[in-house]
Amino acid sequence: MFESVQTGDSVLLLWADLGQATDQFQAVVTSLKERVGSGGRVSVENRERLALSAHPASSFSRIFSGCLGLASISHDLDTLASLTRLLRPGGHLTLIQILASDQGPASLTSSLVLSGLTALGPPQPLETLPGLEESLVKLNMTSGTAFLVTASKPNHEVGASRLLSFAKPAAPVKAAPKADVWTLEDIEDDTVELMDDSELLNEEDLVKPDPASLRVCGTTGKRKACKDCSCGLKEELEDGKEPTKKDFTSSCGSCFLGDAFRCGSCPYLGMPAFNPGDKITLSQRQLNPDLNEVKA
Repeated sequence: MFESVQTGDSVLLLWADLGQATDQFQAVVTSLKERVGSGGRVSVENRERLALSAHPASSFSRIFSGCLGLASISHDLDTLASLTRLLRPGGHLTLIQILASDQGPASLTSSLVLSGLTALGPPQPLETLPGLEESLVKLNMTSGTAFLVTASKPNHEVGASRLLSFAKPAAPVKAAPKADVWTLEDIEDDTVELMDDSELLNEEDLVKPDPASLRVCGTTGKRKACKDCSCGLKEELEDGKEPTKKDFTSSCGSCFLGDAFRCGSCPYLGMPAFNPGDKITLSQRQLNPDLNEVKA
């Protein structure tokens, strides 16, 4: 079974109990080192200490498990998963497993598949196996058959993905079309018909409103007088007379002092302080609020 080892291979020998085959084990290790040459390596690990070996993933091209000493290694799913992790893509695993009489060899193939390996043929029963009786004792079996199984790891790492042949590739996302931008420069004067602005107004739009209808409350801005009306609109509406324009009289008598003394509905809000009876004038700076500096 070791004839498949080639120059440059990295080989792992996994054993559980050497029994009486100590000398044979050493001879096989020496022979494998000569076969792999200086470009390869041969490692030996006990099954119980495999998890502590700290070998990186994909370290070995060939692994032999239970092939030396007693065939007492139980290749359950955890053991096979660990060996699969250590195998390189395309690497081979060779193992010897003893099955009880009531177990079929198909269970070995199923375990290999569940571990991510591919069996290279059905399990082969071994007619003779050195230390078979001693191996059965280690496995607490009264009778059983030894099977030789060889499997390979696919040429990709665990977790790699690949597009299936029947799967359609995702369509590329098309960018949203940009909105057409137009400018006045693109318009030809000869092809543009301009509308006469006088046609936009009718005769009703040209009629001037009655000034009396524009009389509204200075507080609410409505035709109806407010509750605390002090501008005379309330009395005019109650008498049935058309409202007439009246000069504003302050209800508090402090409007001339400035905004700090004016109520929220005062019509003088925003105007400068003034003397009672004087004409209110605005300064050049107030008439031009956008000026940062007023020259003297």
